[in-house]
Amino acid sequence: MGNTIEINLWKLPKPTEDKPHGYKYSLVYVIENERIIGYDNAEGQGDHRHIRELIEAYHFISLKKLAHDFFRDIERYKRGEL
Repeated sequence: MGNTIEINLWKLPKPTEDKPHGYKYSLVYVIENERIIGYDNAEGQGDHRHIRELIEAYHFISLKKLAHDFFRDIERYKRGEL
């Protein structure tokens, strides 16, 4: 199985209206070229997460919590809970 985890994080020079926490980020878990889980805040979309085709708002608290939630969802997926 071709499983991939990719994490990209940028500290912005200053917070913006759509990124008040001052970070731009993208965390993705891919299996065989299909995004299974993703957390990001693409331009104009705000903080959100992807669980396969489902997209829902994500409440960003901290980088530590972001990483925790991302890896928790991967483990939940592996157990068949997502």
